[in-house]
Amino acid sequence: MWRRGFSSSADCSNALKEKKWDALVIGAGHNGLTAGAYLARAGLSVAVLERRHIIGGAAVTEEIIPGFKFSRCSYLQSLLRPSVIKELELARHGLKLLKRSPSSFTPCVDGRYLLLGPNKDLNYSEISKFSKRDADAYPRYENQLENFCKLMDPLLDSPPPETMQGLSSFNDRIKNNVQKSVFWAHCLRSALSLGQKDLVDFMDLLLAPASKVLNNWFETDVLKATLATDAVIGTTGSVHTPGSGYVLLHHVMGETDGDRGIWSYVEGGMGSVSLAISKAAKEAGAHVVTSAEVSQLIIEDSGRVNGVLLADGTRVHSSVVLSNATPYKTFMEFVPENVLPDDFLRAIKYSDYSSGTTKMNLAVDTLPQFQCCKLSHPDAGPQHVGTIHIGSESMEEIDSACQDATNGIPSQRPIIEMTIPSVLDKTISPPGQHVINLFIQYTPYKPLDGSWEDPAYRELFAQRCFNLINEYAPGFSSTILGYDMLTPPDLEREIGLTGGNIFHGAMGLDSLFLMRPVKGWSNYRTPLRGLYLCGSGAHPGGGVMGAPGRNAASVVLEDVKKSFN
Repeated sequence: MWRRGFSSSADCSNALKEKKWDALVIGAGHNGLTAGAYLARAGLSVAVLERRHIIGGAAVTEEIIPGFKFSRCSYLQSLLRPSVIKELELARHGLKLLKRSPSSFTPCVDGRYLLLGPNKDLNYSEISKFSKRDADAYPRYENQLENFCKLMDPLLDSPPPETMQGLSSFNDRIKNNVQKSVFWAHCLRSALSLGQKDLVDFMDLLLAPASKVLNNWFETDVLKATLATDAVIGTTGSVHTPGSGYVLLHHVMGETDGDRGIWSYVEGGMGSVSLAISKAAKEAGAHVVTSAEVSQLIIEDSGRVNGVLLADGTRVHSSVVLSNATPYKTFMEFVPENVLPDDFLRAIKYSDYSSGTTKMNLAVDTLPQFQCCKLSHPDAGPQHVGTIHIGSESMEEIDSACQDATNGIPSQRPIIEMTIPSVLDKTISPPGQHVINLFIQYTPYKPLDGSWEDPAYRELFAQRCFNLINEYAPGFSSTILGYDMLTPPDLEREIGLTGGNIFHGAMGLDSLFLMRPVKGWSNYRTPLRGLYLCGSGAHPGGGVMGAPGRNAASVVLEDVKKSFN
């Protein structure tokens, strides 16, 4: 669908071979395209090589069922850094964000429901139905998270203050030490500005289970469960897992057009994010090539990268290569054996790439009618606009679903986040019909009671999800025209996500900041000279952020500048 204007590998094979590029980027996901755009804007000759026939990686739009355009993997936008949107002029390149209000709807089987969103009066009224105390506390909770997000912002938009690896001049070491001192001094000032109480609360949020954080704030089960889904989404952890509070923060640190914590749909689906970035990259002179699968890195005798070997045998040369693939794929599959240090490889190999996520994309002929809303007309209401939380009326339900997966089986009552982007985006489905996204947890990569390769087993799980939705919206399953289902092995095979992990690796406190992807290599450089990591497996992590791509490009440009001095 997005192929117009892009070059196939057949078209570009000769062009790729005929020159030595200043930089190559493996993978045209949004981070790879972002890195390519910044490098091209700095005057470098850049080729972005994409394995699939379509750009976008996990931020992709595909028309799997005729007339229905699915955001196949990622499905909401908020985390894309304002700096990337502004500097690459993504609005001029066609990016259009559709704000959601209300942003959250949780139906209950007892006939009640909870709506939440950017409207403070609505939030107070809705939460008051369950607890006046919680309604009073909610604005304070939101305000505290917003303050914590402001503290995090500078960390997202710059490379971590990593100790300089390898041999360097005295002047370089002095410069590196000064940069690190400035960084840590800024962090200290920001921390002190919070005050001791908020700083302790911040540390509690980072280290504690989300359940502890939310229990300290609220008493209403459905409110706590609605908020808790942000703490476990995309992970294999429970609400009781220490450190899950940080994932909660990670999912509210974004913004839409300056409004903090507001998630939006993207007109045309999430592929429009990648398309806008690719237009900025191409305008700056970058070449984006699809159906160009990288099989291995080319290494000089000196131990430096000298380009890539494509699956069709084409050799593409460059002394700078950025990988938007996962750390595992980059270092365990692309790099030849006996090139990287054993301790580095061990750390990469044994990082956590586990996933409990299945994504389903549905085409339906009518909107779901939720029993608790007592509405029978077919038009969209506030309950259809935001994220619909199915099967998570209490944190105990979320934990129970997680325990099933821990025991090796898909959740008996899965946790489902349903979104219906076609309510606001009229470009992705036929009139009167709709696109529905289901983000489902928990589904083990290798279930003990069957195999995702078995069509009957897959269909059984799909029907389990549909039946759960039927409990809240009777007759829902009869409206389904067709669906696309991506289990963890499918996400790995189709999109290249190792283990099916949507973040390119777990977002635990042991794999963030100076620990991402592994200790000692958090600044996008790698032990292989000329090879850089620019995807979600690098700082600051997963989600459609663009920050790893932008930050990695700045490090590459710094190194390129040094090499000419």
